[in-house]
Amino acid sequence: MRTYVAVDLGATSGRVIAGRVEGGRLVTEETGRFPNVPVSAPGPGGRATLHWDVLRLWAGVQDGLAAAARRFGAVTSVGIDGWAVDHGLLDADGALLGNPVHYRDPRTADAPRRLFERITPERHYALTGVQLQPFNTVFQLVAAAGTAQLAAARRALLIPDLLASWLTGEQVAELTNASTTGLLDATTRTWSTEVTAAASALAGVDVAALLPRLVAPGSVVGAVRPEVGRALGLDGTTVVAVGSHDTASAVAAVPVAGRDAAWISSGTWSLVGLELDAPVLTEASRAANFTNELGVHGTVRYLRNVTGLWLLEQALATWAAQGRPQELEPLLRQAADVPGLRCVVDVDDPAFAAPGDVPARIADVARATGQPAPSGPAEVVRVVLDSLALAHARAVRQAAGLAGRDVAVVHLVGGGARNALLCRLTADATGLPVEAGPAEGTATGNLLVQAAAAGDVGDDLAAMRAVVRASTPTRRYEPSGDHAAWARAEKSLRG
Repeated sequence: MRTYVAVDLGATSGRVIAGRVEGGRLVTEETGRFPNVPVSAPGPGGRATLHWDVLRLWAGVQDGLAAAARRFGAVTSVGIDGWAVDHGLLDADGALLGNPVHYRDPRTADAPRRLFERITPERHYALTGVQLQPFNTVFQLVAAAGTAQLAAARRALLIPDLLASWLTGEQVAELTNASTTGLLDATTRTWSTEVTAAASALAGVDVAALLPRLVAPGSVVGAVRPEVGRALGLDGTTVVAVGSHDTASAVAAVPVAGRDAAWISSGTWSLVGLELDAPVLTEASRAANFTNELGVHGTVRYLRNVTGLWLLEQALATWAAQGRPQELEPLLRQAADVPGLRCVVDVDDPAFAAPGDVPARIADVARATGQPAPSGPAEVVRVVLDSLALAHARAVRQAAGLAGRDVAVVHLVGGGARNALLCRLTADATGLPVEAGPAEGTATGNLLVQAAAAGDVGDDLAAMRAVVRASTPTRRYEPSGDHAAWARAEKSLRG
């Protein structure tokens, strides 16, 4: 029986999960978990720069892989997924030139304006289909112009590809994550010569030369290096390119049975959208800031990034730092009893972007907008979840309109599927039933792409999703309550 191992890197933690396909079901076991804690350190000119501690992540990955090998013996393959846009720069010897910069670092604030003086935002969107986010990879490269690090770089690898290269020695760019960079042509699925030329002129280096060859999910990246294999017990193991953007793997595991479904991948971010056959590259789509990211088996993930459970995570961290830690489950039960929609905020307000005291910021926004400020943790949580449900509903409605699709059900996967209050409020806000699960959607999709590559699962999305349905119970939430109240809250939020 073949064993597959998924490395799943999130914004706050990483996990290593082993899986086997048994009797048409995927059986999984976690073999490693480790924190992902950003580190601030002086950067160019002495400015404090927020970095990922990628070497600590690498140590956690190795520990989890070694534990999987000890537990299951021979490992057939490993797949790595993680967040988008951030990358490591390698020199001519293949050595990493410093810890990758975190997408929440403010260095890219002016980069979009500079790039769009070379290529208009309309043209950039028509080519790449990528929503405007100042931290997209193309803007990070522009922001790094003039640095010794960028001048010395000979390769740029997105985080999952960087770790895969340390395992195999191969330098590639997996397609689903490459589609988030703002450098990939969404129609041809190749690096855009027009965009890379514009970025090169600003970055002062040949951006196209930094970009590796592209590979599709399901491709074999390479065998684990012999010295790494011996150290970790992975002799004979290969690394398979999965949907290395974590959302691509999560969406591959959404147990949809038809084309009338929207999906939400709920974690630190909420990724809200539809699965399409072709990108939507209209001016209306650009104005709405929707993105076209590539998915498994030639699909397009048409979505909008919504600030997700980040607000709840930051609130919990704030209370803990203040010496009054809160247990999440009792807090959610208390929040369910708080009257809803007394105060709502725009979860994508820049005021909430940086780490810090989210409860105080919510109170500030409430006072500034003439709403009652929440007075305690349960009320803060209710504001966060009401506001997030409103953002979910708005994104589902916009996606359906822009893509010309009817939506009859919303599938919610990821960590948020465990949050019954969030699922219920999302059903109420959208006016649609919500099917919640699997909670481990990203790892599930990662493992099933590997299993399909090895022949344990049929090589199409329908076969993969049949395994998901057989493996994971879901819970259905029907809309209830006063939908007009949600409409009024949305109207008040938008002024």
